[in-house]
Amino acid sequence: MTSVPRFLEVLRETFWILALAVIALFAFFVALGAFSPTDAVIATIVVALLCVLWIVHAVLEGRHRDRRDPAVVRARERRGF
Repeated sequence: MTSVPRFLEVLRETFWILALAVIALFAFFVALGAFSPTDAVIATIVVALLCVLWIVHAVLEGRHRDRRDPAVVRARERRGF
């Protein structure tokens, strides 16, 4: 039963990695001069939307992530620090 949430978590993280790759590829090809963002309006809109979604995702992940590693905290408590 625990494999389904783990699968969904991996799928979600894979989506965000692929979204970041698409953003980077778009920026690379624009910088290379392969096409102009005004020539590919639909692609530019899609990548801009992915950028906004990725920024929101990164902010939310950073806000909800525990800053300290639980293993380090346990080790410190065990040593008495």
